[in-house]
Amino acid sequence: MIIKTLPLGAIEANTYILIDEESGSAAIVDAGDCNKKLLEALSDNRIRKIEYILLTHGHFDHIDGVPDIKKHFPDAKIAIHEADAPCLGDDSLSLARGFGRLFSKKVNADIILHDGDSLPFGNDEITVIHTPGHTKGGVTYKIGSCLFTGDTLFYLSIGRTDFPGGSYDVLNDSVMRLFELEGEYTVYPGHDRTTSLDFERQHNRFVRWKNR
Repeated sequence: MIIKTLPLGAIEANTYILIDEESGSAAIVDAGDCNKKLLEALSDNRIRKIEYILLTHGHFDHIDGVPDIKKHFPDAKIAIHEADAPCLGDDSLSLARGFGRLFSKKVNADIILHDGDSLPFGNDEITVIHTPGHTKGGVTYKIGSCLFTGDTLFYLSIGRTDFPGGSYDVLNDSVMRLFELEGEYTVYPGHDRTTSLDFERQHNRFVRWKNR
């Protein structure tokens, strides 16, 4: 699998493009913007079809580009957890209004996600792990040895919990759930650089370990 990383939008949220080379299927994880840079990346001749627009949560800096991407690729299915789906049509819930940005182009989800759901992707599958705490509908997408954590887990940090629907205790439990996954994973967060799950298990001081 090929993974391209593009920091996009006003707050430079990471947009990821996943390409399954064998099938030519592609998926987009989060979309801070739909600009020339993104469209050029999506013109990769290894891409035959964009299957999904996978949203880790509903904050504006991760969904601003979704309506325009959907216009360019109408067959791509927008997927978001049920608890954050209303953010796609509400400037207040997405925090766009609070940051002085109106998300005027509304869009609806094609796939409403729940914990444990799986989506076929080439010869692999994408597993949905509900990881609330930053938002009520935050999710992590697991595919192979990769975790796309949105604003749940960052390099040496975790997501903010001071927005509506946020809770440190809930987020801590979500991160601990990721830490309890067996084996090693590369972590692709919603902002900043990639990291590894084992590195965060050992060094992330924002996580309160239980039963230690």
